[in-house]
Amino acid sequence: MDARTFLGLEATDDPTRWRLPVIPGLSTGGDFLFGGCGLAAACTALEQVAERRTVWATAQFLSFARTHEVVDLDVDISVSGHQITQARAVGRVGEREIFTVNAALGLREFPFDGEYAEMPVVPGPDECEDREYRFPDRETILNRLEQRVAWGRPMSDFKPKEQALAEGTEQGSGRSALWIRLPSGLEMGAAALSIMGDYVPYGIREALGIMGGGNSLDNTIRIARLVPAEWVLLDIRVHSIWGGFGHGLVHLWAQDGTLLATASQSAIVRFWDGEGAAMQRQAEQRGEPPA
Repeated sequence: MDARTFLGLEATDDPTRWRLPVIPGLSTGGDFLFGGCGLAAACTALEQVAERRTVWATAQFLSFARTHEVVDLDVDISVSGHQITQARAVGRVGEREIFTVNAALGLREFPFDGEYAEMPVVPGPDECEDREYRFPDRETILNRLEQRVAWGRPMSDFKPKEQALAEGTEQGSGRSALWIRLPSGLEMGAAALSIMGDYVPYGIREALGIMGGGNSLDNTIRIARLVPAEWVLLDIRVHSIWGGFGHGLVHLWAQDGTLLATASQSAIVRFWDGEGAAMQRQAEQRGEPPA
């Protein structure tokens, strides 16, 4: 299965314009487009137009695309050199801009390489428990990905808003890890890694010990060496949570220890009490960015 098929990304008569129907399987439990899927769609469209592999791509999320809306993706090639293409893609629903993605694409012949990060020592996926979901019976992007917890706490350890405010929480170390197995046949590439890189909000919940997470302000993917992998380890590192915002990094590892990519992200920290969803809908109705 290629990324276009998994995402449902549709070509149009204009080779630089693409359509992304926001089906439930690309959405969060809050019924809006999962940020990693938006970045994945943009990388896929950019690679199709540029005919080159993604090196780096960053998305800034400006508004929300609700489930069952359609995002129009327009690709603009800014510079196309002998080895590197610099380009951008803008996703809109009607006149409302949802996200902007800037990217570099290409591949260079070079005589040296190296890998200097270290994969954490964790139990293998067969030794780990399945991840618990907030909406286990709903069709969302999370339910399309088999996930197992290598480092993390059970859902019962997290406190809802009022209890957390009254009692405080037992904060974690800022480190957590998940094994993720992609659907059978989905190719390893920028799209798959963009989806899996959008897990800093998961790490925020683990770090704070709250029933919550975050809404992405941005998402950056940096592609390293691509190798086939049945399972990918997400090594999630939350660096700071302050002033209602969280910042962190994800290293994505193949089972054989190959570093596939790194992802970084900032997010608005939210509780799961309905407040975040209501604010999202109000901001969307006003045509404003998330607050």
